Parts: sequence; C-alpha cells; structure tokens
Amino acid sequence: MEIEKVKCLIIGSGPAGYTAAIYAARSNMNPVLYEGLQPGGQLTTTTEVENFPGYPEGIDGNQLMEDLRNQAKRFGADVRFGLASATDLKKDPYQVTIDEEKIIEAQSIIIATGATAKYLGLDDEKKYAGMGVSACATCDGFFYKKKIVAVVGGGDTACEEAMYLAGLASKVYILVRKSFLRASKIMQERVMNHEKIEVLFEHNVEGLYGEKGVEGVKLVKRKGETDETHYNLPIDGFFLAIGHKPNSDIFKPFLDMDKTGYIITEGNTPRTKVPGVFAAGDVADPHYRQAITAAGSGCKAAIEAERYLSEKGLL
Repeated sequence: MEIEKVKCLIIGSGPAGYTAAIYAARSNMNPVLYEGLQPGGQLTTTTEVENFPGYPEGIDGNQLMEDLRNQAKRFGADVRFGLASATDLKKDPYQVTIDEEKIIEAQSIIIATGATAKYLGLDDEKKYAGMGVSACATCDGFFYKKKIVAVVGGGDTACEEAMYLAGLASKVYILVRKSFLRASKIMQERVMNHEKIEVLFEHNVEGLYGEKGVEGVKLVKRKGETDETHYNLPIDGFFLAIGHKPNSDIFKPFLDMDKTGYIITEGNTPRTKVPGVFAAGDVADPHYRQAITAAGSGCKAAIEAERYLSEKGLL
C-alpha cells in the first residue's frame, strides 16, 4: 500500500477543517486535507446562512463552504477528495488509511469530521430538506418568525430548541413518541408552562406534506393502540431534535470520548490525549454546533498543531 508522509493532516472539511487548513497553510505546515463523504459538511445541506459574520445579506451554505475551501487552497492547502477509513494513533508518526488504498503518515493530525444529525428515516425528510425540514433551530429558526413549527424529540435538546423557537414562532408543537418527556425537570416545567408551546404526547410522525415546501405533518396518535388516530397538523417548519452522532468511530481505540462519541479534549483547547492529535468542530462539541464556533476551534487546532511541530523542530 502506498505511503505518503505529511506534516499536518486535516481529516474532514466544513468550517472547522477548512479554517484549520487556512491557518495551517499560512504557517508553512503544508497541510493535506481530505474532505470526506460530504465535502463542506452539514452546511451544504442548508440553503441560506444568515448568522455567519461578514455576510450581512446572508449566504448560501454551499457558497460559504466553497469560499472557505478556495481560501484554504489560495494559501497552499492540498485539498483532496477521499475518506479516512482507518487510523493508527499508537505512535508518532500517526497513520491514517484513505479509502482503504493509501496510508498517510502524519506528524500532526487535526480531526474535523463533524457530527451527523439523526433523522427519523422518512423519505419526506429528504424531499423537504432545506424547504421546511431542519436539524438546527439556532441556524434556521429566524426563517419561521411568527409561523407555526414542530419539534420532534423528548429530551433536553428538543426542549431547548422549542424554547428558542418560541421566541420567534407564533406556535411551537413538541412531538413526543412516549407519554412523558425525558428532559430534566426544569426544562419540562419551562416548556409545559410556556404559552406558545404545546406538547403532543404519544405522537408518531408518518410523513410531511406540502407543494413547494412543508405545509404540515402527518401524525398518528397512540400508534398500535385500539384508539389509534391519524390526522394532519398544519405547520410551516419541522425541526429534528433527536440527537447527533459524532463521526468519530475510527478514532475510538485511541482517544477519550463521552458516551455519545464526542471526542474529549483538554479544557478549552483542541488537544486530545494523544500528543499532536487535535479535534475541532462538531466532532468535539456537543453543546454549540455552530459554523462560527467550529471555525474558531479549527483556528485553535491549527495554532496548536503549529506549536507542537515547532517544539519538535519539524517546522
């Protein structure tokens, strides 16, 4: 198998990976970045991005990622298509297998593989992606000012998303499969007492409908029971809040992670327990999951990598 040696390997694109590449390239680290299965990351699945600084009129998610990609390439980052399929972080230089056919030996690694939002698995979720279906209230809630929205989920994340949306929308439904909320008691009290929020217990989502975008959700109440009922609920926006899965599986044997799979870093830094290996963006962030925080952590990871390589006399 072919082996290539590099100073700095960045795994994953998106705001974290591309920003890390910009900083690493400007520090003469000659970074090689592999974009993964979804070049540009989660933002390429959205349409308008209005909360990224520097774009007062907003910008298309794909265009924003293309801008960051081109900026990284302008400074000399080697941006490639390819998927990291295996890793060996036991000793320096670290080895990463790309597409099961090539090995990169890296003196430093920045992991920016992101996280994938969990969906219900309905065809309509894909059909209406960017047209009323979202997995991020903070990203897309602004588009639903004074409109009616639904949030799927029963945990703290769903309640937090509902509370955020209630500050914008005219009405928020929380759709819960079970007869209770899994959220903390204080979050339960907040949503149950909020005048704009209505919790619909024992409701399963069967699908969505609408001509040019989401106009409503198809629901079944008490699925499988003798009093099972089907009905349509008119809404303008459908928000998934059933969790995210960090794309971190290939690093599990070597790095510390929480029970969900988010990589644990040292304090407020991108440093992992393996020297010279750094984690940036959503793969290490279960809390914020924003483009701007991912970009900031990518910057920090590149700066840390530059210091690490300098201290070893490799720059």
